[in-house]
Order: sequence, then C-alpha cells, then structure tokens
Amino acid sequence: MPLWLAAEPLLLASRSKARRMLLAAAGIPIEVKAADIDERELEKRAASLGPGAIAALLAREKATAVERHCPGRLVLGADQMLALDDRRFAKPKDRVEARAQLRALSGRTHELHSAVALLQRATVVFEHVAVARLTMRAFSDRFLDHYLDTAASAATESVGAYQIEGLGIQLFERLEGDYFTVLGLPLLEVLDFLRRDGCLLR
Repeated sequence: MPLWLAAEPLLLASRSKARRMLLAAAGIPIEVKAADIDERELEKRAASLGPGAIAALLAREKATAVERHCPGRLVLGADQMLALDDRRFAKPKDRVEARAQLRALSGRTHELHSAVALLQRATVVFEHVAVARLTMRAFSDRFLDHYLDTAASAATESVGAYQIEGLGIQLFERLEGDYFTVLGLPLLEVLDFLRRDGCLLR
C-alpha cells in the first residue's frame, strides 16, 4: 500500500525550494503552482496585525489564488514573517538591503513566524502558525561581506537574508524551536493533518 492515499498530488502554492524539498523528502507527491499575489501590498494592508497573523493571511491568500484555478484540489499555501521587536522584515530586494537586515539582526534574537494553510473547495481545512526564536552572533563587517559575497543571490531569496540549511547557519549562535519552522513550513503539524484527513497512511 502506498504512503500517499489521495487521488492527486498535493498542490504547493509556493516557489520555495526548501518547502518543496521538505515535502518531497517526507514522501509527499507534490505539484508546484506559484501564487500570483502582491505580497508586499497585502502586508501593507495588514500592517496593524501581528507578524503571525500576517504570515497566516499570506498563506491563505496564496492557497486561495491557486485553488481558484484548480477547484477541488488540496492546496498548501505557506508564508513566513520575521519580527525583531516591533520591526518586521520581508525578503531583501538587493545586496544593500540584505546587508542592512543582517547588520540589524547581528547579536540579537528575532522570531520567525511560519504559517501554513490548506484549502480545498474554497474552504480552509487546516491552518497553523508556529514560532521559532533565533539568536545571531555578533559578527564582523569582514565576515558579513564574505558571507554576502559567497551567498550571492541566495541572500535575497529568504526573509532575513539567510538560509540556515546552507551557509546561513554561520550567522547563528542559538536556535530555539522546530527546525522545519525555521525553514518555513511547520511540517509535523501538516503531516498530522494529512493523516487525519485520510491523505496519508496512518
């Protein structure tokens, strides 16, 4: 008997390589269809909400946008917000912004709010937000420039300008929370729902 019991693969409404890798490694067959939404505009409109609520809103909107074109499919949307005290960080648009974000985070503890939403037939069937706390070490400007040179475009592909599954781990001295949450997908909670929903072998 196969592990995946649903008639069709899970539809992932995300361009994230990390999320795709996590689901595939867990034995979940997926199809990727990135959502066409204006994330920055949604963030502006939801500025009064907390970072977890904004991440949840973005996850729902991504899943909704994709499910609208694929009615009946089970669609997973996910998003992540970084909060440093009252400041919130989005993906840096270039090296200059990546450097500024990393300099602000250096030597301090920030939170990553990772949200997931599963939709089917225009209904949210599962939603969850998980939080991880990460402490960056105080690093030198020399190290920071070396990191940005080496990471290259990867520094602008993730919120906070780092990917801990790669060179970004060099930036940190402590991680508190679930590793999958840091990567942007509360995977254990998603798998638990998929089992209860009959999509996965129990």
